[in-house]
Amino acid sequence: MSHDTQVALVTGANQGIGLQIAKDLAGHGFTVLVGARRFARGEAAAEAIGPSAHPVQLDVTDPASIAAAAAHVDRAFGRLDVLIQNAAIMTTGTHPGSVVDYARATRASVVSLDEMRAVWETNVFGVLAVYQAMLPLLRRTPGARIVNVSSGSGSLTVSSDPSLPYRSHFSPLYAASKTALNALTLAMAIELEAEGIKVNAVSPGFTRTAMNAYEGTDTVEEGAAEAVRLALLGSEAPTGGFTHATFGTIPW
Repeated sequence: MSHDTQVALVTGANQGIGLQIAKDLAGHGFTVLVGARRFARGEAAAEAIGPSAHPVQLDVTDPASIAAAAAHVDRAFGRLDVLIQNAAIMTTGTHPGSVVDYARATRASVVSLDEMRAVWETNVFGVLAVYQAMLPLLRRTPGARIVNVSSGSGSLTVSSDPSLPYRSHFSPLYAASKTALNALTLAMAIELEAEGIKVNAVSPGFTRTAMNAYEGTDTVEEGAAEAVRLALLGSEAPTGGFTHATFGTIPW
């Protein structure tokens, strides 16, 4: 395998939007590293994508796993052009049955603090941990970029609008974790601006995946589109933005 090929690492890439992002990048000539908490699932996904995909065991809540993944990428590929932070969870247990049921179970007055800590461990702290581990590789690769997969539900501006039909769904669990992820994205973009490493957040939209009990209205292809677009832009990409493939810029 030639190390001249651009290398992209996608976390949570064994299913859903992450898998589609990995497929699309492979189709554009990238060497794609399929990050998965369980190696067997990552291996199966990589085999389905094709020979340019390689599984990487990566549990974003496990410091040892993150360190091992970074060492593996460095040793096996020697570069990292694109980091797409897609791994996320809505709950540590069984989905309560519908988006409405989930919203009711995660209101601020009743949400489990232990559950909130666990979701934020993946969606917020895990993102920062992977960023810190992979940054030395990104810094060695000209034109590197980072895409954090957020959610429109994390927009405080949108969610504070009384006319929003789903305003009552905003909760301290998933939605607020994406608000925090947006803040991390901006912090990363500001830190790396002078180095030319572009960092952006994207909203995939209400995509039909296991995470929302397949209630979403968009396909995984639609959900992956904006992350892939920014990954392909390279050095001409903007930085410090929050965008959606159809709606453009989303307010923080």
